[in-house]
Amino acid sequence: MTTGVLHDPFASAAPLLLLDVSFHPSSLWLLALLPLAILAFVRHWRRRRRATVAFSALAAVDHAPGGRWARLTIVLPILRALAIVVLVVAIARPVESNESSRTLVEGVAIELVIDRSDSMRALDFTVDGKRANRLDALKEIATRFIEGGDGFEGRGTDLVGIVVFARNADSIVPLTLDHDVVVDAVAQIRFPDDGAEMGTAIGDAIALGIDKLKDASDRANRDGRTRIKSRVLVLLTDGEQNAGELSPDEAAALAKSTDVRLYTVGLGTEGIAPVPIRTPFGTQIQNVPVAIDEKTLTRIAEATGGRYFRATDSESLRRIYETIDKLEKSSIEETKLVRYRDLAVDPTTVALPLLGAVSLPPILGIVLILLALEALLAATRLRALA
Repeated sequence: MTTGVLHDPFASAAPLLLLDVSFHPSSLWLLALLPLAILAFVRHWRRRRRATVAFSALAAVDHAPGGRWARLTIVLPILRALAIVVLVVAIARPVESNESSRTLVEGVAIELVIDRSDSMRALDFTVDGKRANRLDALKEIATRFIEGGDGFEGRGTDLVGIVVFARNADSIVPLTLDHDVVVDAVAQIRFPDDGAEMGTAIGDAIALGIDKLKDASDRANRDGRTRIKSRVLVLLTDGEQNAGELSPDEAAALAKSTDVRLYTVGLGTEGIAPVPIRTPFGTQIQNVPVAIDEKTLTRIAEATGGRYFRATDSESLRRIYETIDKLEKSSIEETKLVRYRDLAVDPTTVALPLLGAVSLPPILGIVLILLALEALLAATRLRALA
């Protein structure tokens, strides 16, 4: 997994109010000017100590109560001090951050092309300690390969599809990120029950898988969220081509021309294998000759930059899937974007206790409001007393 992040340039900032607010580090030092707000009271204090009316004696008015407006003279320096404080905060450049992220998945499109021909009934594998046919063993390991667990990482960000074949090839699941659907489809794969389906069309099955890979990866690349970094076809078969229109070599040439890599897996023992055979006396296990065209499977895999594997039991099949799991890796790139609003000139909304969400004007606007209020009071009610 690779991660690209646009880092927050204001990491040293201090919080303000109830927002995700910070100060620009180059201006943060300006907060040291906050004590200048004290200067707003100097003139007020000097006026209170200086006599403004000449009288020979003030004893007669020492105990006279002050007027209501006379007691409000302190409001003017308070308003000015607040204006200075808010102005200093504004020039220190408070900013509100808003972080968003964009995830780009570079996945692998994997088409599993599974042989379901009658020869896959051979009982030379084991599942959970019990003898199993080749197809059931394949299905059990394929499920772990897709879902993950038990030593497998899983294909969480990859498109996975299923093509099955005997004499004819069929796509039973299109390439998809919905792996639950894929796993359910794998569990439902059955042997052909019609004599007309007997056969092994390896070339046609590969060609169909390539077509599905090309179509799905083109769609994924167009959506902008998923980019297919590689297209992989995993062929699992136990036999030789004896049906279909395309030869395996022709299908391999098609794969190479469309940049699809083939991994071929030959399943089962070679020579003799136990196979359940229907007889007039019921189903009986008989040892029958079996053969795998390893030369062809090796040749078509290497022609596309892939590899050929031989799986003679469940454990070797498991190791093959683990190897493919490691060879074909996905990556996720997450880019974090941080946008900032300059609160000195932009309005904002804060959540205050009891009041809820309150919309505030820009900080410089608050400065102007405070100065305007001071000027208004100094020119009207507090003019003679200021």
